Amino acid sequence: MSTDPLLELLSRNARFTHQELADLLSLEHDAVTRRVAAWEKEGTILGYHAVIDPEAAGDISVSAFIEVKVTPERGGGFDRLAMRIARFDQVVSCYLASGGYDLMVVVEGRDLRDVARFVSEKLSSLEGVLSTATHFRLKTYKENGFLFERETAPERLAVAP
Repeated sequence: MSTDPLLELLSRNARFTHQELADLLSLEHDAVTRRVAAWEKEGTILGYHAVIDPEAAGDISVSAFIEVKVTPERGGGFDRLAMRIARFDQVVSCYLASGGYDLMVVVEGRDLRDVARFVSEKLSSLEGVLSTATHFRLKTYKENGFLFERETAPERLAVAP
């Protein structure tokens, strides 16, 4: 998490107005506006997005987490290949990771075949990619700090005589 309280609030709820942020942090509205504009200009704030429940939205696309082992490049390490992978349209996120693999790549596709085609035709065929392991998202419980829980009516227990 950010050490700056303003960035912290924005990361939790980007819909706060600048006035609401100023009120919450006892700052002047203009100071908040200047700081946010500066962060956007310098690339500290890269963008804003809504967290969507795909089930509620009727989204039937498929998400997968792909572990990727790669050969680091001389003079570039993992960065050049990771950025090449990150530029694919199907890639939602790409992280350098510790453990048994080097990169964790999150992809989305229309269906299982779409993801499989991406892995076999684009990702695995890149020079420097040694192996991949694909894990499909089955259900989301929490994403970006938001719980995906629906209130369900409690089941009534059958009454036995």
